[in-house]
Formats: sequence, structure tokens, C-alpha cells
Amino acid sequence: MRTLDNGRIGIAGQGVGIAQAAIDCAIDYASKRTAFGSPILKMQTIQSKLADMELRTESARLLMYKAAMLKDEGKNFTKMAAMSKLAASEAATFCAHQCIQILGGMGYVSDMPAERLYRDARITEIYEGTSEIQKLVITGNMIKEYGL
Repeated sequence: MRTLDNGRIGIAGQGVGIAQAAIDCAIDYASKRTAFGSPILKMQTIQSKLADMELRTESARLLMYKAAMLKDEGKNFTKMAAMSKLAASEAATFCAHQCIQILGGMGYVSDMPAERLYRDARITEIYEGTSEIQKLVITGNMIKEYGL
């Protein structure tokens, strides 16, 4: 189990990196693509998508940092590793999906990174334990913490 806990922090790092790359790609594209005479980055719907992407990514990043901190301090980090892996893998998939939405048809072109980011994000929800398993690990640890 300790090996899985360690690996989950690594997968969280991968997920955060993918999510950040999706944000970077989306902002770059949205700042260059124009519609109705101005960059689509100025459109409220695009800004809303980007805000959601940033919120999920930063939340996952902070959970990952906390899990790594607990590990470095020699404390129990099982629950936090599962939480960070879950949040980061789901953030990666969400951000990659939103990136494709922002890029529109260009999101499916293999020359653009969005298509690859989505594939890479999806697998982070599977290895080192699926999202469903992470939830079981989290609640199992919560039950122990509450002495039930």
C-alpha cells in the first residue's frame, strides 16, 4: 500500500502538469483566434471555462503539495495521496476536455496538443487505482479518523 501511496503523489503531479498544459494551450489559442473582430479570450463563456480550469488545477496542485509535505514529514499520507490523485486526474481530464471545447475543430487535429493531452489525462484516472478506488481509500481513512 505504501508503494501505491507514493505512486499516487506522482500521478497527481502528472495530472497537474497535464491540466496546466491544457490551460496554457487554451489561453494561447484563445488569445490568437478571433471572432467578431476580437480574440475569443474576451468572450465571457471562454473566460468562464478558463476560470473553472484554473480553479480545479490549483486545487489539485495544493492537495498534491500537502500530500508530498505529509510524506516528507513522515506522517500518514494515505488519504491525502488518494485525494490529490483523484483531484489531479479529474482536473486533468476536465481541463483537457475544456481545452478541446475552446479549440473547437482544431482540438481534434493531431498537430495541436489538446488531442494528446486528453488521451494522457484519461489514463491518469485509471492507473495507481481508479477514481472509484480513490474514493474508497478516502472514506476508509475517514472512518478510521472518526473512530468508527
